[in-house]
Amino acid sequence: MAQITLTNDETLKLKAILESYLSDLRMEVADTDRREYREELKAEEAFLKGLIGRLTGQQGSHLF
Repeated sequence: MAQITLTNDETLKLKAILESYLSDLRMEVADTDRREYREELKAEEAFLKGLIGRLTGQQGSHLF
């Protein structure tokens, strides 16, 4: 498993970038008519939520 060491500032910036993308992704999910594509987007949304949660939990140790 790969590990990346991030400073607290880098962690905060990466989290902000992912949250911004997540917001855009949610709008795309809402506008998508194809069920299969919507399910793919929802899986990506779940992945991003988990990643953001891990980043939030790792802020103290600076490891991701």
